[in-house]
Amino acid sequence: MNRIFTTTVMAFAALALLTMGTATAMPDSGALGGLMLAQGELSGLGAGLGAGLAAGLAVIGAALGIGRIGGNAVEATARQPEMAGRIFINMILTAALIEGVALFAVIVGVIVSGKFPVAPAAG
Repeated sequence: MNRIFTTTVMAFAALALLTMGTATAMPDSGALGGLMLAQGELSGLGAGLGAGLAAGLAVIGAALGIGRIGGNAVEATARQPEMAGRIFINMILTAALIEGVALFAVIVGVIVSGKFPVAPAAG
């Protein structure tokens, strides 16, 4: 578990570095030489990677949660078969809520990445 946490933290640190602007050599533009900060040169790449990572983690978490719900529902039904109807209804309701949260996370990731521009509200 500690290895997974360390890997995740390192991945987020790498993504944070990718989203920062980079210093690039520009053609000679006068007295300042040519080193200027190119804003946003790699920010599109970093935002895309971050959105993909966020969406992937959301989907993995949802899959693990729904799998756990299904397994526990089968186990509960095996212990008390007369409660199968209520267990099934609760299982479907909980799985739908988890799926809604995962879909929300994926949509937010896509919007943040800039691949799906959202127009500002008119007013």
